[in-house]
Amino acid sequence: MEYAFYPMTQEIAEEIAYQWHYDTEYSFYDMEADQEDLQEFVNPVIRGNSYFMVIQNNETIGFYCFHQITEKTIDMGLGMKPDLTGNGSGVEFLEAGMAFLKSRFLPEKVTLSVATFNKRAIKVYKKIGFEENGTFIQATNGGNYEFLKMIYHC
Repeated sequence: MEYAFYPMTQEIAEEIAYQWHYDTEYSFYDMEADQEDLQEFVNPVIRGNSYFMVIQNNETIGFYCFHQITEKTIDMGLGMKPDLTGNGSGVEFLEAGMAFLKSRFLPEKVTLSVATFNKRAIKVYKKIGFEENGTFIQATNGGNYEFLKMIYHC
């Protein structure tokens, strides 16, 4: 399938932040679950030019954010529309995002962090070549949660 990447618009940021809600334990990823994350996402000044919406068949199906850590390392975040998760399209979505990232930033390494309970996402990340690189505890969503740091060598 064809994916198009565009800078995040305010309208789409607000739609994702306030209308995308995930089921069961994945509600952890609802933007409204953490006020700091929510503010970064919906405030265009804070969001800057780091966020991109992903369009497929004229519909927003996901987003990516890219933060330059060093000259050759990019930290990546992403999300898929809730009704598209868990249906086997994660690898294709991630491969498209990685292709966009590599063409735009030319990194040597890509990092990301994922909640350790999210085995589904970890499996997808490993499938395209991300490797585990340790765990850490982060305060978010009103508690302390364990995250897995992953790294991809380009």
